[in-house]
Amino acid sequence: MTDPHDSAVSSPADGATTSGNGSAPQPTHYERIGGAESVKAAVRLFYDRVLVDPELAGYFTSVNMEEQRRHMVLMLTVVLGGPNTYAGRGLAEAHQPLNIPDEHYARVGVHLVDTLTGLGVPDDILDDVRATLGSVRDQVVSSGTSAGV
Repeated sequence: MTDPHDSAVSSPADGATTSGNGSAPQPTHYERIGGAESVKAAVRLFYDRVLVDPELAGYFTSVNMEEQRRHMVLMLTVVLGGPNTYAGRGLAEAHQPLNIPDEHYARVGVHLVDTLTGLGVPDDILDDVRATLGSVRDQVVSSGTSAGV
């Protein structure tokens, strides 16, 4: 049985929501930013930033970046409330062996939010992405290296 704390991410934006007056469903964050093509573009730009960051690039020297980008597209899609087709390892399983310190996790988060900001993603969506980053931090940051949220 899979530990719910070691799963792929979920998001405050999961699924379309209805407005308070019971009218038609509101679009998901995923739909609002343009769907699959926009997420793919964001992930491409995000890794362009991460791979030139001297603090982070070393994590990816032996990584198949085509596969890594594909995984990130699937995970960001889920975070934004798009279709959940991610079937990879849980966050803790994938990241704990890397001994990622809190400072590096924070840098990755800054690169993601800066990338999305540069693409014109609305503030409410950025707030939800930040909230998701905060909620999964303990699954990614190595035990004993987190300064807390």
